[in-house]
Amino acid sequence: MGEEPDPPPAGPRPRPAWVYGRDRGAAFDRVAYFSDAVFAIAMTLLIVSVEVPELRGSLDDPSTLLQPLGDLGPQLFSFFLAFLLLGRYWMAHHAFFATLRSVDRRLIVLNLVYLAFVAFLPFPTELVGKYEENPISVVLFAVVLAVISGMEAVLFRHAHRSGHLERPLSERAYRYGMVQSLTPVVLFALSIPLAFLSPTLALLSWLLSVPLGFAAERRSRGEASEYMERTAPPD
Repeated sequence: MGEEPDPPPAGPRPRPAWVYGRDRGAAFDRVAYFSDAVFAIAMTLLIVSVEVPELRGSLDDPSTLLQPLGDLGPQLFSFFLAFLLLGRYWMAHHAFFATLRSVDRRLIVLNLVYLAFVAFLPFPTELVGKYEENPISVVLFAVVLAVISGMEAVLFRHAHRSGHLERPLSERAYRYGMVQSLTPVVLFALSIPLAFLSPTLALLSWLLSVPLGFAAERRSRGEASEYMERTAPPD
């Protein structure tokens, strides 16, 4: 009879090569740094579409500049609205990566899809700034924002199902996180038919995502604290 093979060594199973944990240092951090760079570039490009007006008439007359500045109102509004929303998305993405203990190739690919729409956002922002009265420009803006919010839910679902979260979530906490991620999708979707009635009102309705986001964060912090207390090991 041949000798029996040696049993596998005790201890945790080795992590697959395509899974990058926080302990891998640069391999994990590069994903977060790249995401931050895309957000920074996209938020900077938002202002590029707002051009300094060319003055016609007396250059020292205040009215010569006030009128062109007034004409820039829609472009400035779309810039600050998009910057505010992108800032909220960056904060949510930053908080999401803070909860991860690892990433895999699929999560990286999903993150790239998410970032593609973040990088695309300056285009509909400029479109709305120039053609705010046209509902199609607002609809495109709403669709891009809805996709970004939807991709947040996709990233969160994959991280939860694949065990990439630092602390596993209960099903209740997971469901609440999904609702929190998908609420903006509903808001932006509802603004699409509103855009055909009043594009400006549709744009203003998106501001509701900010207080809704803060309220959801306060509740989620409470849920997380309660969950951590229940799952913390005894002293």
